[in-house]
Amino acid sequence: MKSKNAIEKKMNLTIILSLIMIFFIMLISCGKLKEKPHSTGKIRVTTTTTMLTDLVKIIGGDKVEVTGLMGEGVDPHLYSASAGDIEKLANADVIVYGGLHLEGKMTDVFEKLSTLDKAILNVGSKLDKRKVHLIDGKTPDPHVWFNTEMWETEARAVAVELGKFDAKNKDYYMKNFENYKIQLDELTNYVKKRIEEIPPKSRVLVTAHDAFNYFGEQFGLEVRAIQGVSTDSETGTKNISDLANFIAERNIKAVFVESSVPKKSIEALQEAVKARGKEIKIGGELYSDSLGDKQHNAETYIKTVKANADTIVNALK
Repeated sequence: MKSKNAIEKKMNLTIILSLIMIFFIMLISCGKLKEKPHSTGKIRVTTTTTMLTDLVKIIGGDKVEVTGLMGEGVDPHLYSASAGDIEKLANADVIVYGGLHLEGKMTDVFEKLSTLDKAILNVGSKLDKRKVHLIDGKTPDPHVWFNTEMWETEARAVAVELGKFDAKNKDYYMKNFENYKIQLDELTNYVKKRIEEIPPKSRVLVTAHDAFNYFGEQFGLEVRAIQGVSTDSETGTKNISDLANFIAERNIKAVFVESSVPKKSIEALQEAVKARGKEIKIGGELYSDSLGDKQHNAETYIKTVKANADTIVNALK
């Protein structure tokens, strides 16, 4: 249980950041915030997640200067904006974020910034709402980037938004999108062929939190997880017990840890399966809410999805 001092400290920090955010917004509204000059002549874009940072760099090419708030391995569900982040958002020409409650603790920031005369793109709002999964009929599953077709829709939205802000180069952004679309089609075919290597009865993906439902839906995998769609959700002993029973009954070969989620819940699941007389191995680490790194050849969206597919297939086939 958290101590009273720890709770008070967290509340005070939240209040301070809220006041800083309001201060910046007031300065922008009054025209008193002195933005740094465009030394490169490029559009300044601030993004939230590593996936979106990569996407905007690809679509924007040499016309944009991208600042990502989150680095590798950072969990967007739990991320809170710092004073420095508020300044980066305030000084951006264009802001791009995931929406669908992905950046849960930054919702107030985007709502307040949206009242200003600033280009803000919520890519999740551009998706076909019929394709977005709702948890308990109300909460959207924000992990849409794992469906390559939905990611393509968001890529197009970025191209359109940049074209609106910088009309003279709108054809440039759309051409970059069309080239990227070809790469996404190739990625889709790659993953499909790899998943076919897994025997149908073994196509079950068990992870720490529920980030891969769109991936499973597109590529034919049954997906189970200990936590819900947000890592901020509870990890109860019943969740682990029920999942351990499922794994033992289905004789599943492997479960997977995630780069942005602590391993303790998967390790607890391993022990629960062992207590039922079965052995389950950790099949590897998947990238869920963040891209991978250059060291593991997973520093872009396309490389990350390929790396995940390879890890899953190699452990389950």
